[in-house]
Amino acid sequence: MPISKSAKKALRGSEKKAARNRYRKALLKEALKKNDNSTISLIDKAAKWGIIHKNKAARLKSKLSAVIVTAPKTKSVTAKPKKAAPKTATSKTKKSTSKKTK
Repeated sequence: MPISKSAKKALRGSEKKAARNRYRKALLKEALKKNDNSTISLIDKAAKWGIIHKNKAARLKSKLSAVIVTAPKTKSVTAKPKKAAPKTATSKTKKSTSKKTK
């Protein structure tokens, strides 16, 4: 248990950092399960934050890029652009404006 004021403050800070690191590590684990391109960006960020070592980040990115390249492409269903419906002729009525008299 910290005794001095500065040690107590350091403990509070380290607890906050530990909680932040746990959250970020959980994000990374979830992203690694997805195996998509956004995961590579998250791996780089985790290395920058100090969650994982830079060499581990390089290994993960290499492994992930190999998985992404060899993954079978799924057919993406693209919606055909809809043609604009012909506009019906609408009669424009002119609004009457009344002039104010002084």
